[in-house]
Amino acid sequence: MVKKKFKTIAIYSTAKDKRTLDIARHCCEVLKNKGARVIFTSQFKGVVDSRREIIWQDANIIKKADLLLSIGGDGTMLSSARKYGSQGLPILGVNLGNLGFLSDIAPEEISFGLVEVISGKYKEDQRIFLKASLDNLSKEKIALNELVIHSGNIAQLMEYELSIDNQFVYKQKADGIIFATPTGSTAYSLSGGGPIVHPQVKSIIVTPMFPHSLSAGTLIIEENCKIKIKILSSRVKLSLDSHTSISLKKGDTVDISKHESTFNLIHPLNHNFYAGCRNKLGWSSSLISN
Repeated sequence: MVKKKFKTIAIYSTAKDKRTLDIARHCCEVLKNKGARVIFTSQFKGVVDSRREIIWQDANIIKKADLLLSIGGDGTMLSSARKYGSQGLPILGVNLGNLGFLSDIAPEEISFGLVEVISGKYKEDQRIFLKASLDNLSKEKIALNELVIHSGNIAQLMEYELSIDNQFVYKQKADGIIFATPTGSTAYSLSGGGPIVHPQVKSIIVTPMFPHSLSAGTLIIEENCKIKIKILSSRVKLSLDSHTSISLKKGDTVDISKHESTFNLIHPLNHNFYAGCRNKLGWSSSLISN
């Protein structure tokens, strides 16, 4: 089934190296040849020729663009998701990174992949954000992958109390604790020993980091649960998508829950979550070369 066709496409990247600029120009050429209107985000100001290309500020892009093309790795996708995806703009990723769980189109697939997507041949994938709030924050902070509360130092325990839906869960000492979305289950949460969770499983993954306990393990809870964590140690940090870091003090309480907005991730029709895991995590790799 052919879906909505994208007519105004914005191009975004956090990088300005030659390879990224060459890919951006190639995408622009492919899209223009198919009759699309191409806009560059303000990150490209001074980099692309403003006499030939249109450059818009973020507010205009969110209001008028049909699709955002995110060029880079998963870090670039995380940035674009927070900035544009949380405001309702669909995003398609061109992968220039190593893993690229969120970015589907490889550079060599641009010509065919972009044309297919803007012609209405694509899959939509709704992803949730997590939000964190506490008294000394002027506004909520959001994350697509994970929120991490940690001691801020290597091999140093912190102490906290965890409650879910106003029910006490445990008081624990650990290096920290990870709250991940299914999207983030293949990121830092996986490195911390958490499970891989399919993106369509409506859940939040709670994984202690090196807990001082023989029985503490990951909890997978329903995505609408309300989480409260009380800090019982000094000099603690709250990290969001490894991007924003906030200092916490003893006695602070952090409220964590699903954010009201979702992120519409666009995939080519041949996208397959299990194939991505198989290829990017080496599920089919053999320890012995044949």
